[in-house]
Amino acid sequence: MLEPESEYMLAKRWREHGDLQAAHRLVTSHLRLVAKLAMRYRGYGLPLADLISEGNVGLMQAVKRFDPERGFRLATYAMWWIRAAIQEYVLHSWSLVKMGTTAAQKKLFFSLRRIKGRLKAIDDGDLPPETLGIIARELAVSEADVVAMNRRLAAHDSSLNSSFAEDGTAEWQDHLADERAQPDAVVADAEELGLRRGLLNGAMATLGQRERSILAARRLRDPPETLEQLGQTYGVSRERIRQIEERAYERVLRSIKAAITDRGLVLQ
Repeated sequence: MLEPESEYMLAKRWREHGDLQAAHRLVTSHLRLVAKLAMRYRGYGLPLADLISEGNVGLMQAVKRFDPERGFRLATYAMWWIRAAIQEYVLHSWSLVKMGTTAAQKKLFFSLRRIKGRLKAIDDGDLPPETLGIIARELAVSEADVVAMNRRLAAHDSSLNSSFAEDGTAEWQDHLADERAQPDAVVADAEELGLRRGLLNGAMATLGQRERSILAARRLRDPPETLEQLGQTYGVSRERIRQIEERAYERVLRSIKAAITDRGLVLQ
């Protein structure tokens, strides 16, 4: 371990002159700190050697950015970099599914089991309301975040290729259905929709301006305009608007049927 004066001079040599020997000495003198911090994360089932390796990466980052003029020891500064590197490795390696992306999720991932153990709430299943409230207040997160993380920590990764049949012939992925429409159905629906719109636009073009506006307002809008509203707009009675609408609708139907017959189309 380095004395404060030696550590200061080595950090100055590295920071001001890029002395690699000084940086190497700073790193190797703090390897025991890395091992000590890595031991705290053994409970996540990951190899201790890997935890130490990731912590060493964090230590080197700390040495690279350490400013001895601020009056702090390197160990105090490096501790945060080491823990951050180890925690990031644990988050990415503990599960195939990403466990934590927000600050609240990361806090829950590393603190939830410890607090549950202290509160003697280690049974499987959802947490009781009173325990849930205590954890949420202590970690300053929402109860929904606590419930979600607790369920994710209780679950285990399962491969879609794992077999559930005794003869080993059936896998979970064989029973996953894609609810989306097939590509050929999507293309067919798009083509038919375009055809229907073309027929309707062609039929509407045969109407006069007032007939087209009234029919669109009554049949093509949601919600449709009332007969009274249209009567006030055009200065006629409600009955007259109804007659214009019915006449325009019949003309559109005849025009569409004629176009279908001429083209030899079949629409469902």
